[in-house]
Amino acid sequence: MKILISAYACEPGQGSEPEVGWNVVREVSKYHHVWVLTSNCHRLGIETELESNPLPNLNFVYLDPFGWVIDWSLKGKQTQKWVQFHYYIWQIKAYFVSYLLYQEIHFDIVHHVTYVKYSSPSFLSLLPIPFIWGPVGGGESTPKAFYKDFSLHSRIYELLRNLARWLGEQDPFVRLTARRSILAWATTDDTAQRLHHIGAKNVQIRSQLGISQEELVKLANYTMPLHSPIRFISVGRLLHWKGFHLGLAAFAKANLPDCEYWIVGEGSEEQQLQIITQELGITEQVKFWGSLSRDQTWSKIGHCHILVHPSLHESGGFVCLEAMALGQPVICLDLGGPAIQVTSETGFKIQARTPEQAVQDIAKAMRCLASDPELRLRMGHAGQQRVKEFFSWEIQGFFLSELYKEVCTQR
Repeated sequence: MKILISAYACEPGQGSEPEVGWNVVREVSKYHHVWVLTSNCHRLGIETELESNPLPNLNFVYLDPFGWVIDWSLKGKQTQKWVQFHYYIWQIKAYFVSYLLYQEIHFDIVHHVTYVKYSSPSFLSLLPIPFIWGPVGGGESTPKAFYKDFSLHSRIYELLRNLARWLGEQDPFVRLTARRSILAWATTDDTAQRLHHIGAKNVQIRSQLGISQEELVKLANYTMPLHSPIRFISVGRLLHWKGFHLGLAAFAKANLPDCEYWIVGEGSEEQQLQIITQELGITEQVKFWGSLSRDQTWSKIGHCHILVHPSLHESGGFVCLEAMALGQPVICLDLGGPAIQVTSETGFKIQARTPEQAVQDIAKAMRCLASDPELRLRMGHAGQQRVKEFFSWEIQGFFLSELYKEVCTQR
């Protein structure tokens, strides 16, 4: 089959959205002929990879509006300030480029992969072929009860985020994208509800994340330490909505003097989290490691026993998959992407009704896991098995291949 994929973000080894785009197109190209629309900013990384590992069924079409290329290597304010506007007008140009390609190649299906964002349109839905949208996310919100722990700046951030999402839903092209999709995938229950609201008729829930076979082999080399101290770890950007303040409060409440809590990452909340650590009297037990490379992060997780991921709104939560692949139980809130990945067999999903209740229940889960090595081992093995069965990129690619055939059969 001839598949056209829209992957604005697509590059190997970059993590996040580019990694999602790259792994999807790579795996699908094992079964079908694939043409990928992406930005020139990823060209060097893609072509370098293809020189070493050619993929004959994979063709890339690089484009940017008005020759304007966002430099992802900067990953700073310049990128964050303009990337959403660039993405929107990139989508417009992508339609005109894809229409000319369609007249020449006659694709069977068009699939929008990245950005994983439901509140922006995909103009490729206007092509006269079946259109698959997603998985897309972004419909998750911080429960209002948790706002009281936020600074004024963080509350404003949440309000502006909600406003931007609402404005996106009013965009007639977003609603047209939803209506024209033969299948709209949502990364979470919250996003599924929003997709129904804006007119998508066939909505299913499926995570956008995966782990490659190479990564699974590499992660299998890390073994959980068998001796004390028991270590909890949280990994991610130190932002208010990541909920690390809840993890620290729960660790203090759990009263585990022989345990440690490691935090990997950097961000605007780092100083505040260190103040909270001092106020809770757990400074000697908590270690801030700062920002680390991916391999260094895996090493740190491998030296711990339990991942704590109390994020308040998140479509993904890739670190949960990494911890599960490493054989560690996960404590997360029953919200967003982590709630899709984690089950009662692989960890603890904590209800998020109020901050006090969440802290109390996280602390209870911490005490339970810290005192029961057999439970940690059982949950760790279940997590590894779940990742292999449901979250490997190879399985994702085969699933998409079969789905494309089914969609074309039903035309």
